[in-house]
Amino acid sequence: MTDKYYVKGGTPLKGEVEIGGAKNSVLKLMAAAILAKGATKIYNVPDLTDVEIMLSVISGLGAKTEYDKNEKSIVIDATDLTSITARYEQVSKMRASFIILGALMSRCKEAIVALPGGCAIGERRVDFHIKGLEALGAKIKIENGYVHAKASKLVGADVYLDIPSVGATENIMLAAILANGSTRIQNAAQEPEIVDLANFLNTLGADVIGAGTSEIIINGVKPEDLHPIEYTTIPDRIEAGTFMSAIIATRGKGIIKNVFPAHLTFFTDKLLKMGANIKLVEPTVLEVSCKNRLNSINFVTQPYPGFPTDLQSMAMVLLSTANGVGIITESLYENRFMQVPELRRMGADIHQDRNHAIIKGVKKLTGAGVSASDLRAGAALVVAGLMADGTSVIDNLHHIDRGYENFETKLRLLGGKIERKNDEDFSPDKLTEGIRNESYI
Repeated sequence: MTDKYYVKGGTPLKGEVEIGGAKNSVLKLMAAAILAKGATKIYNVPDLTDVEIMLSVISGLGAKTEYDKNEKSIVIDATDLTSITARYEQVSKMRASFIILGALMSRCKEAIVALPGGCAIGERRVDFHIKGLEALGAKIKIENGYVHAKASKLVGADVYLDIPSVGATENIMLAAILANGSTRIQNAAQEPEIVDLANFLNTLGADVIGAGTSEIIINGVKPEDLHPIEYTTIPDRIEAGTFMSAIIATRGKGIIKNVFPAHLTFFTDKLLKMGANIKLVEPTVLEVSCKNRLNSINFVTQPYPGFPTDLQSMAMVLLSTANGVGIITESLYENRFMQVPELRRMGADIHQDRNHAIIKGVKKLTGAGVSASDLRAGAALVVAGLMADGTSVIDNLHHIDRGYENFETKLRLLGGKIERKNDEDFSPDKLTEGIRNESYI
């Protein structure tokens, strides 16, 4: 049985929602935890399938793990590692698990890691990861779908990244923690998740300087300098942006808690230009509302601190019913417009020309059956369903489960009419009856 969302649109979202821990941060913290012997505890861990996958990767290395979903915490005890292999069955499901390569090289000076998988949003090669590890002295070969890396010792070096790759920056950071001497990463990624990883590593006993800028310096330390810690993950800026968009899309009003506003400055600026109302209530609390039809804007996705590609599909949904014509240029991933044909099914007027999407705002979207092609596109279709007239059915929810904790529950707390049902509940006869009497809502 596969699950589907059944969404009835037209209801403004109102109320309060609390943002969970950052998926793109906690996965990297989990990998970094294997650097130190002893039990490290991480708080503010979201309940996601990606977290489960990373746990299986780490457990497969021999580390002991405990996941308390009620406390939203994970304990990782990497005192004894029994394997240097991260197998295809785990790594192929989630690209972020490839970060275990740098951690294993730092701790064991040897690693066998399957080439990564994840959402099919475009080519995301591992060349920059390999180039960085080779600069530190690793000998690497790729065969049978695995990266084999080995080094008698790692030595600090200068590494220049052709593009500010988040994953490559993180892998090189992890590999350099126990290297001899200093490593300098130039044109490094600057995302808040990079800063969170650096803060975690420094608390662990590492020496990382400059995270959040284009140049990061890692001064190598000795294994005995590292120790287990307790650490709290930053809030998920993409989840925050998603709920901001959902409230605005439905012309509602809501309070968003546990958000770091500085992590969303560029996105928030664009929402304000479109006509949304966003007010800082407390340092980590935003009030978001929208009464009138939005105005169209143009934007280009860029590495942080520019417009986040992970919120591009959400912005497209907002533009689909805005005044005028908006143009989105996707500069990072060639397949990041996979939501376009699904939004067209709902009545959106979108013309795609390679990496440009031209969106002419229509008066309203209408409910339809649509399919999530990837994590962020799937969440955007849910928001489209909430703002549309009528009923939408959204399938391929496994994509959404990768990055949104209790998504439908949080939306219902805001008054959203959304239910999750399996194939049996969505048989043609039951679906027709459900639409007629709204029994699903």
